[in-house]
Amino acid sequence: MEYSEVTQTVIACIEEHLLEDLDLEYFSALTSYSKFHLLRVFKKETGKTIGEYIRYRRLAVAANLLVNSNETVITIAFTLRFNSQEAFSRAFKEIYNFPPGQYRKLMKMFRLEGENGMEHQEIKGWMLSGTNIELYEAKLDTQVFHSGKQSAVLYSTEENSEEQFATLMQEFQSAAYNGKRVRLSCYLKSENATKCGAWMRIDNASGDPIQFDNMDSRAISGTTEWNHYAVVLDVLPESVSIHFGVLLSGAGKVWMDGFRFEEVDLNVPVTNMLSKRHLSVQPANLDFSD
Repeated sequence: MEYSEVTQTVIACIEEHLLEDLDLEYFSALTSYSKFHLLRVFKKETGKTIGEYIRYRRLAVAANLLVNSNETVITIAFTLRFNSQEAFSRAFKEIYNFPPGQYRKLMKMFRLEGENGMEHQEIKGWMLSGTNIELYEAKLDTQVFHSGKQSAVLYSTEENSEEQFATLMQEFQSAAYNGKRVRLSCYLKSENATKCGAWMRIDNASGDPIQFDNMDSRAISGTTEWNHYAVVLDVLPESVSIHFGVLLSGAGKVWMDGFRFEEVDLNVPVTNMLSKRHLSVQPANLDFSD
């Protein structure tokens, strides 16, 4: 359904101590898993070893510092626990295709163009919807991101109540997935959020929802660091459209990054909130005596 509790715990710990020395012994003690078992679980779920994940996230922080600070490349390298500027430059280029110095120049030029009128353009492929979209805004954020160069952030412009909400979302035809089970996953980070989370809905030809989950029973609130979340639904044969995104109810901010939409096998449990209710075998208390 989503990353296991132990993987979530390791990711949360990495985010909290990203600029500190971290070793496998610490994570093993934290989770009460053997080092071998912990590595196997983490790699299976994330596709990366713990060490690779830490380096991946540190390089994302480095990209942010290169664009949004005046720190020297060597200072950034040592801050992020690289042994030398050369080692940092090699690792950075593997992910971002440019050495740190050149990346800094290119991205600062890009930001300058944004300040001249490109910054508030619509986010390609996404739309803002909800009950009170005039109270919310969404934009790309080049300073806070989980990976790559930027994330999207959805935030309230006023102190809204929980009944007011907005979502940054997409919708598309379901035909390629009909009869299959699908998982929507992403990384989310929040700040003073009343309530937020990922969501997905599947509609039939009449526009009626036939599968739906908005993480309401496991919603994110307050301030949280990046972590991984998922929604799993069945795309029934009668499905026509799939809708998904990130929802923010009330006030605060939620950042989103690293979306994946993929088919999964039937061993992965669904998170559908529209499951048929369990019905009693016989009617009960017909005379209201109980």
